[in-house]
Amino acid sequence: RGVHPDRIAEARRCALAAKETETLASLFKAMGEPNRLRILWALAGGEMCVCDLAGLLAASESAVSHQLRLLRQLALVQNRRQGQVLYYQLGDNHIEILVRTALEHIRE
Repeated sequence: RGVHPDRIAEARRCALAAKETETLASLFKAMGEPNRLRILWALAGGEMCVCDLAGLLAASESAVSHQLRLLRQLALVQNRRQGQVLYYQLGDNHIEILVRTALEHIRE
């Protein structure tokens, strides 16, 4: 069993930047919490307001808003205001792809 310097050098050359690694870890950490993952899955089906998400999760609107704030900070969701109501949707289609790909992986 020996060290393979060429493979190590290649891995270092292709390594992610520290900031990218931290951001990616934050994304997976956020997606790793069950209620946040339920929110993302629900939003993959279309836009929803906080009160509907709270009803889905059987949680308070305050608790759901807290989770949505974190998801928004990571650009996993975005919102729009219509009068007094905030509606949320996925930040972009990559989020749905990530969740669906992970789901396919665990179902194999």
